[in-house]
Amino acid sequence: MDSMKHIKIEKVTLNIGAGKDQSRLEKGIALLRAITNATPIKTVTKKRIQEWGLRPGLPIGCKLTLRKDKAAKILPRLLDAVENKLMERQFDHNGNIAFGIPEYIEIPGVKYDPKIGIMGLEVCITLERPGFRIKKRRMLQRRIPARHRISKQEAVEFMAKNFNTIVGAE
Repeated sequence: MDSMKHIKIEKVTLNIGAGKDQSRLEKGIALLRAITNATPIKTVTKKRIQEWGLRPGLPIGCKLTLRKDKAAKILPRLLDAVENKLMERQFDHNGNIAFGIPEYIEIPGVKYDPKIGIMGLEVCITLERPGFRIKKRRMLQRRIPARHRISKQEAVEFMAKNFNTIVGAE
């Protein structure tokens, strides 16, 4: 295989949406801290949605991004929580994978905390190849050519080979 075609995990993002409920937000922050030993950040609204009672700057969730070794270390535990089974619709056409964990107690090594209660979270995995920096660099920014992008099929094969995931249809 060409060295430029080698796929690796760029980041794993954990996300908990809490809505307007601030106590749920604090529980979500405590949960992400318990799972990863890292401090999550609050996500805030950008738009005003009158029907939902949202205004710009209101914290509505929390997220945490793990990269490199930390991402590689936690990913097998997160996949264990869904029994290493992913659906085909959880892969997008750019090599990203997103799945939900309905209850955090399904993650190996995480104990039930009565202060948090039962809560779920969303896991997003971003895959990349060498050369993907061209879309993020400051000077001479470029789009990644179609032949170098990660296809849905390549992402499925990467997950099956490296993490023994079983990908099924709906």
